[in-house]
Amino acid sequence: MSHYPYRNAALALLFLLTAILSGCSEPPLQKFAGAAQGTTYHVSFWTTQPLDTNTIKVLADAEFSRLDKLLSNYRPDSEIEQLNATISSEPQTVNEEIIGLIEHARTVSAASAGCYDLTIKPLFDLWGFKADKFSAPTPAALQATLKEVGFAKIEVLDKTHLRKLNPHLRIDLSSIAQGYSVARISALLEQQGINNYLVEIGGELQTRGKKPSGEAWRIALEKPLSEERTMQKIITINQSEPLSVMTSGTYRHYFDVNGKRYSHILDARLGVPVEHNTVSVTVLHNDPTQADAWSTALLCLGREAGLAAANKAGIAALFIENQDNSFNEYSSAALEALHTITIK
Repeated sequence: MSHYPYRNAALALLFLLTAILSGCSEPPLQKFAGAAQGTTYHVSFWTTQPLDTNTIKVLADAEFSRLDKLLSNYRPDSEIEQLNATISSEPQTVNEEIIGLIEHARTVSAASAGCYDLTIKPLFDLWGFKADKFSAPTPAALQATLKEVGFAKIEVLDKTHLRKLNPHLRIDLSSIAQGYSVARISALLEQQGINNYLVEIGGELQTRGKKPSGEAWRIALEKPLSEERTMQKIITINQSEPLSVMTSGTYRHYFDVNGKRYSHILDARLGVPVEHNTVSVTVLHNDPTQADAWSTALLCLGREAGLAAANKAGIAALFIENQDNSFNEYSSAALEALHTITIK
């Protein structure tokens, strides 16, 4: 969700939805858009079956509203914020979707050796990212806050119950909730018999099938520059099966203080902003929820450790580093082997 401090993916992708709509036999590309989760969304689809676009939009907006009330950390009345506000180590009843996202993220966190962690929310507040006002913590304050952070402090009892082993533990779902929302809206389209679509939420997206003309979906990756928006690469998706494209970056949300840049990406193990030169990571995966978490985790690790983690887990990832004012690209083994897409 783009306005959250842990995510920067919302502006890391632009998408190209050009279609050649000629010939009476070619079905039209239908589109609708709106605002949701503190950002915007766009949906494009086509089908040979008669479907009312407005009806599909109503269904999508209802699902966005439900997800917002469930997962949004910026809403004090959301279920995740109600959980965060409960200071207790007693078992708590939690929506099973939240439990599912926690367990998804726990796996990715372990693969990142703990660099990525949903319980990092108190550290964002400590550094001032929530209030958008830089506040470098004292060593004592940092160590005290780190005691409230860590997946080991969440005990999942069953699919609807968990226990905070530290009662002050707070969970930030922003690094995974937008990917999950892409998955839910994509599933909604498929339930309506739509098998050719592009769903985009704040720059995070999933495609399936092709355009009505038979052309592939084409996605533009934004150059990781804070002061301008230009295109870095175009991804052409030459497959009919669903594919999600998720990007995390350091170049939108940061503090510049006394000549030093402090990234909003925090290493949960140390509680401090990362200092490597990796400025963005794009992950391609058949599961948008996994792709969303992995893009943040790999960005947290940086190119060297991130490539090792991606290769070990078989994750298709593109790393972009800023080296001597030039952008250099590095691909994981799984991305190199992904022959159904081209990146130019």
